[in-house]
Amino acid sequence: MARMTMIEAIRDAMDVKMTQDRRVVVFGEDVGYFGGVFRCTQGLQAKHGKERCFDAPINEGGIVGAAVGMATYGLRPCVEIQFADYVFPAYDQITQEAARIRFRSNQDFTCPLVIRMPTGGGIFGGQCHSQSPEACFTHVAGLKVVIPSNPYDAKGLLIAAIEDDDPVIFLEPKRLYNGPFDGHHERKIVPWAQHELGEVPEGHYTVPLGKAIVRRPGADVTVLVYGTMVHVAQAAAEEIGIDAEIIDIRTLLPLDLDTIERSVAKTGRCVIVHEATQTSGFGAELLSVVQEACFYHLEAPIIRVAGYDAPYPYAQEWAYFPGPDRVGRALRDVMEG
Repeated sequence: MARMTMIEAIRDAMDVKMTQDRRVVVFGEDVGYFGGVFRCTQGLQAKHGKERCFDAPINEGGIVGAAVGMATYGLRPCVEIQFADYVFPAYDQITQEAARIRFRSNQDFTCPLVIRMPTGGGIFGGQCHSQSPEACFTHVAGLKVVIPSNPYDAKGLLIAAIEDDDPVIFLEPKRLYNGPFDGHHERKIVPWAQHELGEVPEGHYTVPLGKAIVRRPGADVTVLVYGTMVHVAQAAAEEIGIDAEIIDIRTLLPLDLDTIERSVAKTGRCVIVHEATQTSGFGAELLSVVQEACFYHLEAPIIRVAGYDAPYPYAQEWAYFPGPDRVGRALRDVMEG
């Protein structure tokens, strides 16, 4: 075991797979010599060479388009979009090409492609560096969508994604790159170096795609979260003393409905929390599937807590996305409902 930040765990996952499999190539904007804007690829070019870790032009459509061709012809590209906000010029290549190849070719071809991108707020990046676009991809058949909440999962899920034969959107909460926060005044709860989930096995291991995990067992209410909001929900439950069962979804597509259904059937209540804007966010899909699968178990209406339906602010981001106060109010409301 080694103590790692999420950045180090992601880098280690790529290093492990590049060492094991020469088909794995890593590229993107400033990914090679510079090591990425967040240093997730630092040292990979020096170790594995410029042919396997290299810089790309500032052209997201070109990056993904080239990667789709590489994946279709036998390579396993793991590309970086510098910020999730920048992915939209590549949306056509992702949704019309990468996601469709297996079906269009009647399974003669697959597209083993991973598209990594930092997502969400936490660095005061404002409207162009803080968006959470996961719902744009969970709507697309043929994709898999992953969001880790800690270094252990980040490495294991990324290795599993690189080994998968279908395209994976791998969203990395930049607010968690160096440690989780409590949501109040930008204070860290604890650095990963002192956190049990910062303990990462050396070498190869995987965390299976499509499997959620219960982060905090409880009997009163089920809280469905992913990414940064896992830590916010834990802080809220501890502050107000509610016996909440917190489920880290981890893989949004395909969704682990079995774990969710078992929990809601036990607690009879459900709160859904995500950082993205509420309207048409992934929380709406979660609410729908819980309502369909668990209607006769519910003792109160399902509550969503999400980012506001407004452009992302520069100076007030900690008031924009859900913190322990807002999540705590939702937990109290659902218990009284």
